[in-house]
Amino acid sequence: MTAYDRHPGVPVTIVMPTYNEAPNLPRMAELVLGLPIDGLHLKIVDDSSPDGTGRIAEELAEKYNWDGRQRMSVLHRTEKDGLGRAYVAGMSAALEEGAAYVVQMDADGSHPVEAVPRMLGTAVASGVGLVVGSRYVEGGSLDEEWGRHRVLLSRFANRYARTVLGTKIRDITAGFNLWSATALRDVDLTTLDSAGYSFQVELKFKAVRAGHSAVEIPIRFEERTEGVSKMNLATQIESAVMPVRLRLRNRRG
Repeated sequence: MTAYDRHPGVPVTIVMPTYNEAPNLPRMAELVLGLPIDGLHLKIVDDSSPDGTGRIAEELAEKYNWDGRQRMSVLHRTEKDGLGRAYVAGMSAALEEGAAYVVQMDADGSHPVEAVPRMLGTAVASGVGLVVGSRYVEGGSLDEEWGRHRVLLSRFANRYARTVLGTKIRDITAGFNLWSATALRDVDLTTLDSAGYSFQVELKFKAVRAGHSAVEIPIRFEERTEGVSKMNLATQIESAVMPVRLRLRNRRG
């Protein structure tokens, strides 16, 4: 019996930001809502995708919200101002709706959906504020489709952020995370500065600074099969600068 089995019905919201993910979303919704978690809710945060992702999300919500259960909802944003802003909007809404745990998950299929119950069980059993789906602990791995350049860049980014911030989280840039509601409230999502991918680093750093422990469990990170990555030069620059800014502010504090 797992820790999750002893806590049935715990409210868990998976927040999934989307921008032009129309080919991926139906399959992702099916996989997520097929998980054996009674209190699971999928919240799509769509940034006015021109490919119709928002419309598809609404159709899927209508399909899955049967028998009086709202298993899926869609938050429509009118502008695309970064992954971090989308997550803040979705996570804030999840907390307001009573989620006890909030999961961050990409819509492109790179994060293993089947790992969510294991992450929840770990959080419930250990009482930690954060469970990281980690590529860089023993047992974790990357899809072989990743080129050597991308692998080296990812490993360097993690080592760089860990060194600057003095953290022990091996995959501090990971985007597949499960948070307790308490940890998110203690951080205060409205205080986060990151708009792009550096949001992942900033949120983890501030949660640890607020006194919350993190546990990393190994996952296999898959390459997306449809669509293109949203990473651009601006987000790469922000990701490089953010750890230094956080460290300087911490010293002044």
